[in-house]
Amino acid sequence: MGFCVFGNVAIAARHAQRAHGLKRVFIIDFDVHHGNGTNDAFTEDPDIFFLSTHQDGSYPGTGKMSDIGKGKGEGTTLNLPLPGGSGDIAMRTAFEEIIVPCVQRFKPDLILVSAGYDAHVLDPLANLQFTTGTYYSLAKDIKRLAKEVCGGRCVFFLEGGYNLESLSSSVADSFRALLGEESLASEFDNPAYLYDEPMRKVREAIDRAKSIHCL
Repeated sequence: MGFCVFGNVAIAARHAQRAHGLKRVFIIDFDVHHGNGTNDAFTEDPDIFFLSTHQDGSYPGTGKMSDIGKGKGEGTTLNLPLPGGSGDIAMRTAFEEIIVPCVQRFKPDLILVSAGYDAHVLDPLANLQFTTGTYYSLAKDIKRLAKEVCGGRCVFFLEGGYNLESLSSSVADSFRALLGEESLASEFDNPAYLYDEPMRKVREAIDRAKSIHCL
């Protein structure tokens, strides 16, 4: 149930463990849809942490906050469904208050990123308000975090994105961030497309996730 025949990130995580001896893997999934396949593959695995931010209520309807893993893997799954209309402020807040402390506490040997670009405000499949600048910041901050906790070991995997204009500008700016170059987001992002984010609902979601996971 999803758009992928093979779960690239799940395969890569297991390969990293078996072929390269990287025991603990942290997966960050910021695609607009919940990464249900990756979630289910590692729901009982204590050595792989899966963290997904996605639009609440979007396809495939999984990724509830109550899904935190099972058995030995309980606590190594974190789902953060964001309300429709969430954008740059919501994601930056989630990164600093959820993603950073989770990664620091888990202490992974490798970070893998399901880099979905369908949360962009111009993407036709959902209703979030990420921008090219949002994706630049995410790539820059994840690179910094990987350098802090696992010697810079971090791999991005292209996932969703269904508007070629926003997809190309956002992927290119992610590469600029990873290469240490300046963002060109100001050439692509148009504030006229944006509206006020539902920050009360965002705050409630983030606070609930922090409570569930003792962050």
